[in-house]
Amino acid sequence: MPESSIPKEAAFQIINDELMLDGNPRLNLASFVTTWMEPECDKLMMDSINKNYVDMDEYPVTTELQNRCVNMIAHLFNAPLGDSEAAVGVGTVGSSEAIMLAGLAFKRKWQNKRKAMGLPYDKPNIVTGANVQVCWEKFARYFEVELKEVKLKEGYYVMDPVQAAEMVDENTICVAAILGSTLNGEFEDVKLLNDLLLEKNKLTGWETPIHVDAASGGFIAPFLYPELEWDFRLPLVKSINVSGHKYGLVYAGIGWIIWRSKEDLPEELIFHINYLGADQPTFTLNFSKGSSQVIAQYYQLIRLGFEGYRNVMENCHENAMCLKEGLEKTGRFNIVSKDDGVPLVAFSLKDNSEHNEFEVSDYLRRFGWIVPAYTMPADAQHVTVLRVVIREDFSRTLAERLVLDISKVLHELDTLPARVSAKLAIAAEASGVENGKIDHKGSHVVKKSDMETQKEVAEYWKRFVSEKKNKNAIC
Repeated sequence: MPESSIPKEAAFQIINDELMLDGNPRLNLASFVTTWMEPECDKLMMDSINKNYVDMDEYPVTTELQNRCVNMIAHLFNAPLGDSEAAVGVGTVGSSEAIMLAGLAFKRKWQNKRKAMGLPYDKPNIVTGANVQVCWEKFARYFEVELKEVKLKEGYYVMDPVQAAEMVDENTICVAAILGSTLNGEFEDVKLLNDLLLEKNKLTGWETPIHVDAASGGFIAPFLYPELEWDFRLPLVKSINVSGHKYGLVYAGIGWIIWRSKEDLPEELIFHINYLGADQPTFTLNFSKGSSQVIAQYYQLIRLGFEGYRNVMENCHENAMCLKEGLEKTGRFNIVSKDDGVPLVAFSLKDNSEHNEFEVSDYLRRFGWIVPAYTMPADAQHVTVLRVVIREDFSRTLAERLVLDISKVLHELDTLPARVSAKLAIAAEASGVENGKIDHKGSHVVKKSDMETQKEVAEYWKRFVSEKKNKNAIC
């Protein structure tokens, strides 16, 4: 901290100058998070930025707006509510907190049941796919729950419901299904999972429930795929989380967790406080937080309505298809994502023997685009993809421009030497081992398979990108 103060104009200019070096949020195609809202909503957010949401007695209208959001989202997810029955749910700072709360509810309910039956309750587990977001791993580690992952395979990058049901045992507190995989946007088959678990529960006497992580897909499926059964229409779905700051169309900092009924949220997890002026129930991991995002979510829900959300999602889907067609016309890419699901395009090079996806991602930054390249989780680590997330503010014009810039990058890479292959060859020679030949000791070395070579390439580029970021870091 400086010893002395400076004029407010100087402080503003110093920070403003540094922030100019940040990337353009609208060109950040790695993120699902909303980067644009209407000016009227911006004003509402700024006017309420000094309100602490937790002061329910001081700001009763803000609390009422949150409750209305919970009820609207619960009805959107087909919660079995009576005419005057209030939905059970709460606003959070994002889906990560929502998932922590849902997991705690499942764990406590499972523990209570096991205690009542006189059975051990010290080894809870959750069954998920290996494609889950890192917040599930955080929950498992922070709250001492074993995470049992269904591995992926090439061409199938979501959880297999059959394998998931087979991994369920008496200690499984829930199975987590993903409605909109972060990797390729695909929806997992929650209906099949529900049917398989109903049958298994009937045979075993267990009551293994389902949680749906609809962080990305929760505000998409009801509008684009209304007939798809993934929500509270399925009897084993007990809770659903969704990110308001993704396709709920609100700036970063808002998520929602909705429970099927009061019975699915153990009462002992709810705290009651009165030191802010009145008795207030609270079930969150944090305490103080701003009111702006809750108000913004309510604005979007009443401003757009069902028709408006459907129009936005349809437009996003059409722009995703436009981008997909443009990439296919280059003849250089395989499309990894599905047409149905979250509006994004995940794609990989058909031939990455000379240049790979990490290089394409790196060169696109010269045009201002932030397009991530990454390897798939176990057991598909040898597959590398690029991913473009289509948000509300990503127009068809931008989609066409991106395809043009990708074509320029490919043309430029074609004129360069094969950097990856050359460096791998040098590394192999330096270690005294050359693929498919005799090493320095005279021993025969078995030639590597294409999959092994691709894994080695992917690992090399992960290290290369990491080292480059560290070199470019500003201390």
